[in-house]
Amino acid sequence: MQTISTNICQRTMYSRGIPVFQYKISYPCFHTTYNIAAARKINQYYSQYARKTEEYCRTILFPQAADNAKYIPDNQPPFNSYQFLSEYQTTCNRDCIVSLYTDRYEYLGGAHGSTTRLSDTWNFKTCTRLTLEQFFPSDPSFTQAIFQEIESQISGRQKETPSSYFDDYAVLLRKNFHPENYYLDDNGIVIYYQQYDIAPYSTGIPTFSIPFQENFPTCA
Repeated sequence: MQTISTNICQRTMYSRGIPVFQYKISYPCFHTTYNIAAARKINQYYSQYARKTEEYCRTILFPQAADNAKYIPDNQPPFNSYQFLSEYQTTCNRDCIVSLYTDRYEYLGGAHGSTTRLSDTWNFKTCTRLTLEQFFPSDPSFTQAIFQEIESQISGRQKETPSSYFDDYAVLLRKNFHPENYYLDDNGIVIYYQQYDIAPYSTGIPTFSIPFQENFPTCA
């Protein structure tokens, strides 16, 4: 099991004395007894992610905010500050295995912002990122079983909350499936889709829990 601490980069940026853009980027820092070099390499990966994300905020999003703010003379009515928020959530930390996801929220004016989810599952003993197919070693057609399970779960949800998914969700969940869009939790594998992939904005980021077919991966 790894010890995890959080690093944060945050800043409020101004144009003509007006706060037009705010960002906050949180990312993990790992300590492990399995492989110190692996922890160092994985920590470097997230440090680079934070630096690139911060550069994106400063060079892409801030200029957009500043440009839009100049059309509001004297800041009346007050400019609705743009926002960027990147927060991670650790969903599994067992033995040498860590799984987590990061939600990137952007608000660039308008009625609401948008969120994109990224995820990683690491083996800290081997310093490798685990792929979805590694959890189905004896089932080469595992994606079909996943699609059937997701369809079943959506069907049940639709009965409780009609119109929570697009009518053609059976087609869309296959078309928009990305095997890297998964993480682990205590119950199994969680498959997720981005906003608008298979459901309207109000549904958020749809997630589907798939029980482990075999035992949880070990560090042996």
